[in-house]
Amino acid sequence: MTDPRPADPEPSAGPVTGRRPRTRMWLFFGTALVALVADVLSKVLVVAHIQPTDPGIRLLGGAVYLVQARNSGAAFSVGTGATVVLTGISILVVAIMLRAARRLTSSGWAVALGLVLGGAVGNLADRLFRAPSPGRGHVVDWISVFARDGHVWPIFNLADSAIVTGGALAVLLSLRGVEFGSERRRDADPNAQTPDPALEHRPHD
Repeated sequence: MTDPRPADPEPSAGPVTGRRPRTRMWLFFGTALVALVADVLSKVLVVAHIQPTDPGIRLLGGAVYLVQARNSGAAFSVGTGATVVLTGISILVVAIMLRAARRLTSSGWAVALGLVLGGAVGNLADRLFRAPSPGRGHVVDWISVFARDGHVWPIFNLADSAIVTGGALAVLLSLRGVEFGSERRRDADPNAQTPDPALEHRPHD
């Protein structure tokens, strides 16, 4: 018996598959840009209004101090003195993330990597353009908690915060089973296929 109805046209995947990756890329670069701009502006204001010799601005009853410190190391003063090496590592990390971002289809991962990218570029800009010399520049840190001199917790900046937040989000996404290239969680059977509803409701011959 012949089905008189014309065959259903296959859905065109072009617009959808093209639009969703572009959306993730916009989210990735948008997050990175927000993190970078916030970091750069905060450092400009700190350098303009707080001198390294100033006692700093006391906030929240001494829970937070706004100071100006120069860091030749990585985030939270790790690796002090290895500025050239850290500059090279930062450039490599930025290049790897930009390359990996082309495969992004997860909003969560787009935000996580965007935060890391924005923070990495923010600190990299300091190393490339600030004193004492290009590639050896010291990063401006300005947030100190519970003490002015950072002896309770290392003095940090918004770029450090973005990197740590993005890294923590990436760990959380991994623990939840959110894949880098998909927003859906891994099922018990990753090879299981979802049946096509159009085929299920089509009358049998």
